[in-house]
Amino acid sequence: MISFGGLGNGVDFGPIVDLLVQSERVPIDRINERKLAAQAKQTDFGLLGGKLLSLQTAANSIRTRLSFDKNTLTTTSASSQTLLTASVSSTATTGTHSVKVNQLASAHQIVSKAATAVLASDTDIVSGSTGTFSFAVGSGSTQTVSLDASGTLEDLRNGINDLGAGVSASILNTGTESTPAFRLVLSANDSGASNAITISADDTTLNATGTDPTGGVDTFQAAQDSEIVLGDETLDAVTINRSTNTLTDVISGVTLNLQAADLTNTVTISVAQDNTAVKEGISSFVAAYNEVVGFVNARTNFDVESGERGLFVGDSLARTVLDRIRQSTFSQISGLSTYTGASQIGFETQTADGTIKLNEDTLDTVLSANYSAVRDLFIQNPTAGTEGIAELVVDAVDALDDVEFGALTIRQKSLTNQIDDFAEQISVREAALLRFEEQQRIKFGNLDGLLASLQNQLSALSNLTTNSSS
Repeated sequence: MISFGGLGNGVDFGPIVDLLVQSERVPIDRINERKLAAQAKQTDFGLLGGKLLSLQTAANSIRTRLSFDKNTLTTTSASSQTLLTASVSSTATTGTHSVKVNQLASAHQIVSKAATAVLASDTDIVSGSTGTFSFAVGSGSTQTVSLDASGTLEDLRNGINDLGAGVSASILNTGTESTPAFRLVLSANDSGASNAITISADDTTLNATGTDPTGGVDTFQAAQDSEIVLGDETLDAVTINRSTNTLTDVISGVTLNLQAADLTNTVTISVAQDNTAVKEGISSFVAAYNEVVGFVNARTNFDVESGERGLFVGDSLARTVLDRIRQSTFSQISGLSTYTGASQIGFETQTADGTIKLNEDTLDTVLSANYSAVRDLFIQNPTAGTEGIAELVVDAVDALDDVEFGALTIRQKSLTNQIDDFAEQISVREAALLRFEEQQRIKFGNLDGLLASLQNQLSALSNLTTNSSS
């Protein structure tokens, strides 16, 4: 109930208008609360989508035979130096290999003769009106640098490098500070005997094609292939040559990086199945699964005492997500005989919250007893025509995230539409509220004027009465 302190007594109607406006704002505040709730839910569904993608990534890492298998590699040698390093991929076959490094591959490197060295790198090396320098790398095409009458050693170096022909040119001072001797160095970019540098023409003062003592080139490093011996040399060992020191095609799934040659000592390379790494992949999958379940559980909780509701309470999508990933993870895989379900290899569902506890002892046992059967339970096997747990989980997440028909996508779009609708309602009601406030201020302004007029009339009447009495 609004009461005034007396007509015409300077009543402040501002607070009255404010209270009326606050009353009219209540529906707007309620709509805004619904908008904020929808935005919060949309944010959390976005976070849920991110956790589903993490689960899918973990499933992908054990989805195929190539990604599921893990190998470990060890190298041993009696040599006092490191002869090679090696890395292994999942495609490698378990076994032991004997490797002897006879020779490292090297890139051809030649230098102009000391007799034709110049005192400065910018010295003119063209004796006539023009000069040419031609070379080739291996069986490649001939490359030519043309110099004018004032061409220098630097010009020749720059011209060779500008060709991008598989050769790097540099200038080397083989003299002293007081008596420099600058010479041209050519280095093949790639190692191997097939990448030797051949100079076919040179009419500069370097005389790189000459045959007299002052002509030709010196060899800093020969162009040679690497050479290894694979196997026992007393039996049927194989000698292998490559143009590089990184050998990827000798032992399937193993990369050899040759470091040093040793004609007397061998390196023993052992490839073994790495069950520890396989377990880590499966454990990561379980952890990602539990992240999704825990996230949903936290938002579908209802506190009876406080009455607080999780954002996903009453939302069917949360249940749909859990149902889909549980069904795909614990499906019985048709076409298999040894292990057909996750519970057989140590997946234990916790009744309290629906998460998975991985029984590592059980997993260790089944990996040791029948590794391939465990692998088949997870992978897509085109040969057997089976789709394992990881494949089913990947498909389940794809279905939830489908850009057109995915349940998560559809829910996100619905929330976006709700938020936009709430924003529109708020905008319309805010405009109406502004008009309402303006109308109230005009109305009470008029009332204030009327009260002032009545006050004046009362004063006039009071004066008349006083005058008449006197």
